[in-house]
Amino acid sequence: MTKNKLSVIPDEIILNKIYFIRDQKVMIDRDLAELYGVETKRLKEAVKRNIERFPEDFMFEMTKEEFENWRSQIASSNSDKMGLRYTPFCFTEQGVTMLSCILNSQIAIEVNIKIIRIFTKMKEMLLTHKDILLKLEQMEKQVVQNSEEIQIIFNALKQLLNPLEEPRKQIGYKKTNN
Repeated sequence: MTKNKLSVIPDEIILNKIYFIRDQKVMIDRDLAELYGVETKRLKEAVKRNIERFPEDFMFEMTKEEFENWRSQIASSNSDKMGLRYTPFCFTEQGVTMLSCILNSQIAIEVNIKIIRIFTKMKEMLLTHKDILLKLEQMEKQVVQNSEEIQIIFNALKQLLNPLEEPRKQIGYKKTNN
């Protein structure tokens, strides 16, 4: 992939290759190999040769159970499942950066920069949405409190509008006609 081809890759393509596994945003080896322009087998070999650079918070291998669950969720065609005979390596944001270091090619550097920018945008969006969610929760509490007060007012109005079953005895002075 040349620099011109890389700049043409829409962010959405990379975003669609980011999965949420083990409560982490990760990219799998096959997708990264495609973006870096190398075979998945070669990417895995490079990782295994430099395994000390990939602690568990940088990269992990899916368990067979996670793999089967993930495969069933992606609803991909048979051609998409090609190359998915083995459990994939999952790379966190830091793992993607380390991977570009061990591949040490211009394409790896450029792809890494684009991926890191997308991860950064995702974090910014999450922070923005978190603020919005907090505001909505505050508004919901106010609405609940206000609705209770409104219900009390409606109950009082209903009592004023509904006539009592027994007519009330009139009180006050009675005028006599003499």
